[in-house]
Amino acid sequence: MNAIIRYIVNIGPSERLIVLAELLLIGVFVYIVISFLEGTRGERLFRGVIFVLLVGSLILNLVVRQFGMARIAYLYSGFLIAVLIVAVTAFQPELRRALIRIGQADLFSPSSPQQLTRSVEEIIEAVTQMAAEKTGAIIAISQQVPLGEFAETGVRIDAKVTSEMLKTIFYEGTPLHDMAVLIQGDRIVAARVQLPLAEADSTIHGRLGSRHRAAIGISTASDALVIVVSEETGIVSLAMNGQLLRNISEAQLRRHLNTAMVKATPLLERLGHGKQNEQDSIHSDEQTPPTV
Repeated sequence: MNAIIRYIVNIGPSERLIVLAELLLIGVFVYIVISFLEGTRGERLFRGVIFVLLVGSLILNLVVRQFGMARIAYLYSGFLIAVLIVAVTAFQPELRRALIRIGQADLFSPSSPQQLTRSVEEIIEAVTQMAAEKTGAIIAISQQVPLGEFAETGVRIDAKVTSEMLKTIFYEGTPLHDMAVLIQGDRIVAARVQLPLAEADSTIHGRLGSRHRAAIGISTASDALVIVVSEETGIVSLAMNGQLLRNISEAQLRRHLNTAMVKATPLLERLGHGKQNEQDSIHSDEQTPPTV
């Protein structure tokens, strides 16, 4: 540490600016990589690799070279090459996904409000038709908290949100109809995604089927908005912040989706009545069995 402080003190002002710019570029690069890997297993692996490299570099510069251990320095350079090879192998799925995103035109531009509004209408159209046909479905829409870890449990799709795609996925004859669909922005990220179930320890949750419990579970663990269509009753439910709104109308669903996806305002402010809405919604549907 003293060597680093002496180096910073002895260099000139222009060199300090160069060092600062280099550190800034390194920080930006690491931030971009971690943001890209956020929510996946690759994120933890990347943090481990960075830790090993930083510790190794510090030991090499502050201890090994100070005592003239040239052989250890030589072995460390070979160790870095081995780490690079292992990293390329371990990050193969993430590297492939990064190269695909680089080839997309909208890499540096998020989904526009027009695209998100169109996605909302596509989701509503699909949900309305599936409810009329009593086709069971669960659609999780991620927001600020990434759901990449859950997407890895399913089948990656990366397709534009359309009502035809959603209805095809949840059609009973397709291999992907079971479990959940994950949507991020205007893209369908994955299908057949396994979501955590809410604990069935209360009278309300105990009367719910697996889809509704999964919707409550993921909305409790994240800020995701989850739509559920019951295959027994055709009732549409909406889970947010661990609360379940039962038997919501098309207008209510449109309002919540537009606020969450297009306007991006906090969900709790949009609930208004809080838990009272949950109790009222469930109470209004008491005559119909809530199991899926």
